[in-house]
Amino acid sequence: MTELEKAYDHTKVEQKIYNNWMESGYFNPDKLPGERKQPYTIIMPPPNANAPMHLGHALFVTIEDILIRYQRMQGKKTLWQPGTDHAGFETQVVFEKKLDKEGRSRFQMTREEFYKEVFDFVQSNKHITENSLKRLGASCDWDRNIFTLDPEIIKIVYSTFKQMYDDELIYRAGRICNWCVKHQTSLADLETKYEERIDKFYYIKYGPFTIGTARPETKFGDKYLVVNPKDKRYDEYHDGQKIEVEWINGPITATIIKDEVADMEFGTGAMTITPWHDAIDFDIAQRRGLDMEQIIDTRGKLLPVAGEFAGMKIAEARPKIVEKLQAKGLMVKIDENYKHNVQTCYKCGNIVEPQIIPQWYIAMTKPLKDGRPSLRDMALQALDKKEVEIITERFEKVYRNWMENLRDWPISRQIWWGIPIPVKYCKQADQPISGSANKQCKEPIVDLDNKIHKCPGCGGEMVKDPDTFDTWFSSCQWPYASLMANDVKRSTDDFKNFFPTQVMETGWDILFFWVARMVMLSYYKTNKPPFEKVYLHGLVRDKDRQKMSKSKGNVIDPLGIIDTYGTDALRFALIFSTSAGNDIPLAEDKIKGMKHFGNKLWNIARFVLANLEQTRTENQKPTPITDADKDILGKLAEVIKSSTNHLEKFRLHEAAQEIYQFVWYELADIYLEKSKEQLQDPALADNTKKILLHNLIMVLKLLHPFMPFITEELWSKLEQKNLLMIAQWPK
Repeated sequence: MTELEKAYDHTKVEQKIYNNWMESGYFNPDKLPGERKQPYTIIMPPPNANAPMHLGHALFVTIEDILIRYQRMQGKKTLWQPGTDHAGFETQVVFEKKLDKEGRSRFQMTREEFYKEVFDFVQSNKHITENSLKRLGASCDWDRNIFTLDPEIIKIVYSTFKQMYDDELIYRAGRICNWCVKHQTSLADLETKYEERIDKFYYIKYGPFTIGTARPETKFGDKYLVVNPKDKRYDEYHDGQKIEVEWINGPITATIIKDEVADMEFGTGAMTITPWHDAIDFDIAQRRGLDMEQIIDTRGKLLPVAGEFAGMKIAEARPKIVEKLQAKGLMVKIDENYKHNVQTCYKCGNIVEPQIIPQWYIAMTKPLKDGRPSLRDMALQALDKKEVEIITERFEKVYRNWMENLRDWPISRQIWWGIPIPVKYCKQADQPISGSANKQCKEPIVDLDNKIHKCPGCGGEMVKDPDTFDTWFSSCQWPYASLMANDVKRSTDDFKNFFPTQVMETGWDILFFWVARMVMLSYYKTNKPPFEKVYLHGLVRDKDRQKMSKSKGNVIDPLGIIDTYGTDALRFALIFSTSAGNDIPLAEDKIKGMKHFGNKLWNIARFVLANLEQTRTENQKPTPITDADKDILGKLAEVIKSSTNHLEKFRLHEAAQEIYQFVWYELADIYLEKSKEQLQDPALADNTKKILLHNLIMVLKLLHPFMPFITEELWSKLEQKNLLMIAQWPK
């Protein structure tokens, strides 16, 4: 029997093993041996095609690869569909930083020039992401690798938009949004973060009232005073009452609004509203049919309504506005230590400026024209009917709560990188046009093939909608779109054979932004759930459970860890404490400990192989003779049963822990030591060898989904006929 080297060297093994897997073709479900009728499909959440790998990638790849390898060994027809994401806003920010370093700006380029440069940039870097996934051992089908900007994907996204537009589920409207002054685009809530800051809070005289605000620069157009109808302090005033008020730039006529949204405990209980620049104020104004006036432009400068402050940026204007209020005797007092949360852009850190921007929206609670319920209700019914199961009751409650408080979804972004919205407008739409053509001219036209150049109403020039789709709109179609696109690209029947998929595994923080929307769009488009189960993982944190960040110096580079300790050690360390939805504390010592566990497994195999005479090791069901034999075979049977059950129930960490305990203690510390005595006894030696071999083979199978490289390497030393990755899971 071939003698193993004294120590396992991952640097000599991992690339060789991965090449063997690739050459076998077994990542492709169509090339798996045997008759495999039952499909098992996971659609990979597409990582950013241009971003370096971080521990979040390592975690999701580890979890999904464990599930796929386990089900492949169970005899399923496994497809793990890989792909990468164009990541609209994320990638545009990265590329604009590159332009800045080169002394260039996208505003010096045409949209077409910018798009081409970014596309080439992403394509030239996409292999970095893909190679990182391979280093993690990802056994996905690279033959089916797909990109979110592949023409086949864009065509499906466009067809969905057109279908929803025709079904009157998509409309264009001016609504308030998170606006980034630097990047000149609206932001999803996920693209903003809240920072606790201490600012000044101003109490200002407004006629007979005193109002409070942290933003006096937005108050120029305030002509509505809102109080709670239950607030006894303001009983003498009635809803709709007009009052004359001396204000920043002179006297105005204000209207009293009585609305229960006013917080009686905040400030004086009275507030003026700025509907254009505050989400709560916008809701009040929209609900009550009130006027809305823009005070600050999209570049963050005050407009002419601000009088002598027009053209100033907020930071410059605010102290001067305060001076004027003080000079007019309108400033009651200033609180110097007002602690509050400020919404900022997660990329540039600038304060988000709420703005009313015309955008495209999807109606989430409107029943469908074909008689089906709304998108929201279909997504809730998926849970009620058990067609989709969210693992852990806690996250199902979160999902339901979000759904029950759902707003219409804005799907447009004011960026240049991404899938353009396929809509055109008549250039003359706002001009006075006589006759019936006028109405036609004002209607937007969906032009999927970019063939309409003349307005059907007046014959005038058509202009394209300047926006692109929110990345979530295209990615929420990913489960069915990626399979449909590959059917076109590869002439397969993937959608028929592998949809609905079995599992969607992703981070808990995008349960609403991505998972819920995938469910909605899948039912709308295919009348089927996109997946049967949702497994949500937590964030990887440092050993003290602090969020990893460069500023804290606690970031762990997964590729550096792999170089030092090997992929198996990183994977096993990540999964060892990973229960669904909980954050994972990870320290380098923990990864080092799992490398020691790999070495322990290697030494077990060295001992077993050193005591075998055969050149090919056939695993025969051994018969226990001694109490030690009975004990180890009984414990092996228990760990096979329990770890299989844990994997079926998505308790991956419990399966890992039980296998670890069995290998380290029951097999290595107890039975191996006992076997040294039994091997000296001619009556026990042969049977002891069979039991040692049987345990080793079973352990390699059990550990393979978790630690694929070292187990496949040891399997090859046993001179088995086939790769371990397609061996039968232990019964």
